[in-house]
Parts: sequence; structure tokens; C-alpha cells
Amino acid sequence: MGSATGAVGSSRGAAEGRGEHGSATRAWSPQAPAHPANPTVPDPAHSWSAAPPARPVVSFAEPEAFGERPRLRVGPRTAAAAACLVLGLGLIGGAVTGSWLTGDGTDAGPANAFSTAGTLWHNVPVDDLFPPTVQGTGAGPGGADRTWTRIAVAPDSGCAHAFDPLLHKVLAPVGCRRLLRATYTDATQSHVTTVGLLFTKADPAAMTALAARFRDEHLAARADLMPRPYAADGTAAAGFGDRQRASWTLSVLTDAPVVAYAVSGWADGRTVDSPQPAADAVRSGATTAPAQAGLGNEAQGLADRIERRLRKTVGTATEKPS
Repeated sequence: MGSATGAVGSSRGAAEGRGEHGSATRAWSPQAPAHPANPTVPDPAHSWSAAPPARPVVSFAEPEAFGERPRLRVGPRTAAAAACLVLGLGLIGGAVTGSWLTGDGTDAGPANAFSTAGTLWHNVPVDDLFPPTVQGTGAGPGGADRTWTRIAVAPDSGCAHAFDPLLHKVLAPVGCRRLLRATYTDATQSHVTTVGLLFTKADPAAMTALAARFRDEHLAARADLMPRPYAADGTAAAGFGDRQRASWTLSVLTDAPVVAYAVSGWADGRTVDSPQPAADAVRSGATTAPAQAGLGNEAQGLADRIERRLRKTVGTATEKPS
């Protein structure tokens, strides 16, 4: 994810390990199992749907001497029926094995989507997750339109030093597989917003538990659990540090092993003494500086659209070929 046009997770090339960072730009799909070139077609007369013979034809050879055990002779119809039985079992077994190999089980949909979402950080281009330009129709204060332009993409990384210590501790139960971040500015370059996607190591149960904790304890509204921004030299976000954070939002997904967030501030580097969560800043009548400047809308609007793109990418990656 070192460049704006390269594949996410490919920024460090061999240094990160090609075995973990694939470069494919589409979802992996298993190869269909090979089938025999000329499959044997059972005789319809001897298939399972045909009416069985009234009774098998069995005859005994005359014993050559008293006391010799008679030998069983199997008629041609019985032999054919037995062959069909063996062939039928083989075809059924092959079909079941094929469904296992191709992942065509009827109950694998949600689990497959969840698993696929966890791989997007290294096999989807950066532009698919963090587009160069994001349109925010109706996302501004009063329903005004917004356009965000990407000005920096962070190299994909772990989570060390990426979050304040307390937020790092809260997120620890789901683990950190990879963290992807990009910073955007609005059309006037007055505001800057960092959006992040934390790909966790958790299963659906762990993500559901974390989401419930954030909801029940209102953790997303706590300023001491505010995400950190990503500043980039030579851009409008060069001075976007911890003290410049003005508004933020954080969402724990339950249909993907991902925590999505965004944090916004002014592009001129001014410090903010009282940051406000985006959910409060976008409410009608909010009078704080972040609310009046529309920074809550910046964080909420951009986070929502990046999250939608993530889900759309997951859907595309899990679509079965027609």
C-alpha cells in the first residue's frame, strides 16, 4: 500500500513477504475439480430409476459328485445391476467431493464473506478501498455535497503506536492483522480527515462481542478512545497530529473482521481543546467549533462511504461465476 495506485499491502514488496501479500486484484476462487473426459453413462435399463427385475436369475451347476458344494452362477442382469450400484456410488461420492473442493455448500455464504473480507488488505488495489476521489452527496452540513481528495496513503502496517494506549487496550481482544489508512482533504483544503480500516484476527463471535461492548458502554463517544490521524509531509495534512483532532467516529463491524474509523481536523494545524464525536457534532443545533465547521460531517461522511466500498468489495469478491 506504499503508493496510491499499487495493491494494498504491496508497498513493502519482498520486505513484507510475498507469501502473505498477494498481488491479485480479484477474489480467489478455487479451481473446479477435474472431470473424466469420457464419463461412463449407465444403461437406463439398469439405472436406479428403472423398475427392478422381479427376481434375480440365479442358477446352480449340477454337482460332479455327492458332497461337492454347488457353485453360484450370477446372471447377466444381476451383474449389470451390481455394476450400476458401484458406478452410482462413485458418482455420488465424486459430486460430494467436488462440492467440498469448490466451496459450494449451501451454508457457507456468510462465513465465506466474513473470511473473504479478512483478506482484502493484501489482494485488493488501494484505489478500491481508498479511492483517489470520494463523492459525498448530501454529506455536508444541511445536506450540502462534499468531495474529498486523497492526499496521502500510509504504508500498510501493524498497530504498534497507531492508537492511543487506552484504545489499543480496548481493541486488543480482536487482535491486529493489518492497519490501512489514508488521509483526505475537502475541496477547499480547509479540513483534513484520516480514515482507517483495522483488519483484525477475530472470528464473528469476537467481533460481535466487541461491537456490543462499544454500544453498551458508549465507547465510541469517549475522547480518550479517539483514533490517531495520519499526517504526511508536503501535504495539507502535514500538521495533522494528535492535538489537532477535532471530531471522530469508530465502527466495529460484525459481518467482517474490520474496525472502521475516521478522525478530522483543520488543515491549518490549529489545536483543539474539546474534540467532539461526529455523532454529536452532526446533530441539529450543535454549537461547538467542530460542529460549526462541519468537521463531524467530514469524519462521519467519509467513514460511511469507505465502509460502503468495503462491503461492496466483499460482495464482488464472493460472487460466484455464472
